Amino acid sequence: MYAVIRTGGKQYKVEQGQELLVEKLVAEPGQTVEISDVLLWANDAEVSVGRPIAPVTVQCRCIGHEKGPKLRAIKYRRRKNYRRTFGHRQLYTRLSVEKIEKKG
Repeated sequence: MYAVIRTGGKQYKVEQGQELLVEKLVAEPGQTVEISDVLLWANDAEVSVGRPIAPVTVQCRCIGHEKGPKLRAIKYRRRKNYRRTFGHRQLYTRLSVEKIEKKG
């Protein structure tokens, strides 16, 4: 059984027991997060495609928050002696999928 969920503007294919890294959610470590924005749900013989969302919820447990790799960016203007370097580290939340259940 698997589902395709949408969170943080991205789509993820999830299965029960899987860990995934999503953009930062407002959740404490150990807290349960319910994701109801499910685009597709598939069991062995049954497939439910959402229009726009399927009647399925995905229960996840927040494991913790992490930072991604440092990304470097440079501003540069030729012939003006102008150079600026700046970095960015994206904040992520690590989730563990506990349960995928269909409503109704």
